[in-house]
Amino acid sequence: MHDLIKVGSGDMPSIGLGLWKIKKRQTSQVVQQAIKIGYRHLDSAADYGNEVEVGNGINESIKKSYCKREDLWVTSKLWNTYHSKEYIQKACERSLMDLGLDYLDLYLIHFPISLRFVSFDYRYPPGWIYGNEVEGDSIMKLDPVPLSETWMGMERLVEKGLVKSIGVCNYNSALLHDLMSYANIKPEMLQIESHPYLTQDNLIQLAKDYNIPVTCFSPLGALSYVSLDMASASESILEKSEIKKISEDIGKTPAQVVLRWGLERGTAIIPKTVKLDRLKENIAIFDFELTNKQVDIISSLNCNRRFNDPAIFCKESFGKFHPIYD
Repeated sequence: MHDLIKVGSGDMPSIGLGLWKIKKRQTSQVVQQAIKIGYRHLDSAADYGNEVEVGNGINESIKKSYCKREDLWVTSKLWNTYHSKEYIQKACERSLMDLGLDYLDLYLIHFPISLRFVSFDYRYPPGWIYGNEVEGDSIMKLDPVPLSETWMGMERLVEKGLVKSIGVCNYNSALLHDLMSYANIKPEMLQIESHPYLTQDNLIQLAKDYNIPVTCFSPLGALSYVSLDMASASESILEKSEIKKISEDIGKTPAQVVLRWGLERGTAIIPKTVKLDRLKENIAIFDFELTNKQVDIISSLNCNRRFNDPAIFCKESFGKFHPIYD
């Protein structure tokens, strides 16, 4: 059912379930449904606020013999407030505790943005702000922790057996070059936003040149961002005439066409849904291929439209302009 991508010493399924924005009350059931129908790759993060429920879903799935722990690939991410060396292991151990796991298959730096530490006891997950509205201190505060220090802390997690592989999210080309200059353990994953409106061809090629696998979040584009007012419904890639034409020609849904395009670029993809029929639809993309012409048509839709951009949402929501992309 899956293609596998070599990540470090392990094999990661090329399609996973993204767990961002799934409500706590839905999470355990969605995870169990996904595992039952064949998903073996779960993409989680402390910041998503549902890792306890993800862990419950994993545990119940194992109890019901849907899978064994070793069958699963579980990713989590280090949040921005824990970049300093004294907090990295604590943050990882908190995710492990919440997930009910002894190790993570992959642990990623979530953003190349270091924020002021917020105590685990004060607020978890801490989100983007320091303080709270009641105290009149609900703004984003940066903390000047070098990314090299954070990476050294990530390497220690591997050495201690808490995680099997480490990598980064939301890095640009310059940051990736820099990381490769000082990393003792080379990054084993780059996770980025990519879809037909944001192909990121140069960055993906650079990662491949460094032998770093790539996972694409938001592979269907605008869908996850409309409810956050970060995209409009009219920006749906699934409504493009080019996508619909290919969909009709090959007898697959527009979503399946776009997801298959992601795989054929040599990247992993982590679409998110809470609907069982969509879970089934999204994973049923291994019984067909796109022609080179169809891949090129979809790639030509690129307009460098980024939906997940800290330069925009940090200023609008957290009072701090902090771009990480040019």
